[in-house]
Amino acid sequence: MTATLPPSTPATPALAALDRSDSDVVLIVDDVPDNLAVLHDALDESGYTVLVATHGEAALQRAAQALPDIVLLDAMMPGMDGFEVARRLKASPATAHIPIIFMTGLTETEHLVAALEAGGVDYVTKPIKPREVMARMGVHLGAARKARQDARQAREARNALDAFGYASITVRAVDGRIVWQTPLARELLQSYFGEVGPDGTPTAFGQWAPEPVQAWLRRHVLADNAAELLAASLAEPPRLAVEQGARRLTFRLHQQAGDSAGGGDWLIVMREVSDAKIIESMSLSFKLTAREAEVLYWVVKGKINRDIGDILGASPATVKKHLERVFAKLGVETRTAAAAMAMNRIRQLHPQFEG
Repeated sequence: MTATLPPSTPATPALAALDRSDSDVVLIVDDVPDNLAVLHDALDESGYTVLVATHGEAALQRAAQALPDIVLLDAMMPGMDGFEVARRLKASPATAHIPIIFMTGLTETEHLVAALEAGGVDYVTKPIKPREVMARMGVHLGAARKARQDARQAREARNALDAFGYASITVRAVDGRIVWQTPLARELLQSYFGEVGPDGTPTAFGQWAPEPVQAWLRRHVLADNAAELLAASLAEPPRLAVEQGARRLTFRLHQQAGDSAGGGDWLIVMREVSDAKIIESMSLSFKLTAREAEVLYWVVKGKINRDIGDILGASPATVKKHLERVFAKLGVETRTAAAAMAMNRIRQLHPQFEG
């Protein structure tokens, strides 16, 4: 039979009106009214916001609605027991992060192991001692709070990168799996590589980094001396660049986003550079025609007149005439001076340009 709260137990706060600014939210799940009352009063007096549930289904419903900061869960309840409640909470993405402390009168090793295997981070034995419970809660709430803060900071950093046109992915070094990616990153990877599988080859899923990215990451993270070089910050690893016609996608190793086991997870920042965009900005900056801007761009890239003619489908003589007009508009006399002036302007407008 499902127990109910005794009249002396304070009412559960409305789930939609929970205020988390000054207190952590605790969900207590127990089918015994006396246990609920003792814990509720002790936690309430200590400043926690307390929710209660007397059976498994109610616990799942309250957890999904309120997303408490921690759950105190009775292991043995009629109907759905605490082990099943924990497994369901951990199976749901919305509640998987919530730490669970089991409350149990069972002290046999197999029961305690079962509690941890079901997703519990700790356990306390009955009869419940409120001070012990709060001490255990403090440890796990602190860890959970730090994890949420780290996740929020990482999310804000990624959003800032996207806002400035930088796409980012987090890749697991040991197998190349994409742990996280921004919408812009997914769009760029699909554009340059299509969908890829575990070995970097095309597939119907976009869950793995392309083979060139995996090889580049392994070379700079999993090599024998990679960890020492990165730890000492001797130099940023060389960037990876992948060209597709007049477009180029660069990859920069930004920071480790997870623990170091197996090489860890790494945040990689991507940026696309388009020749067309750079040429357009040079045309506007120096008041050049589109063809003059193209000629100047290839001069910056170190091409001679014959090569530029081949690229643009023009004769070397025509390229020379365009270049003379470029010199006049820039107020310089040599291609070296013109290239230097153009490079300075490009780097102002396109900091990611690498020449």
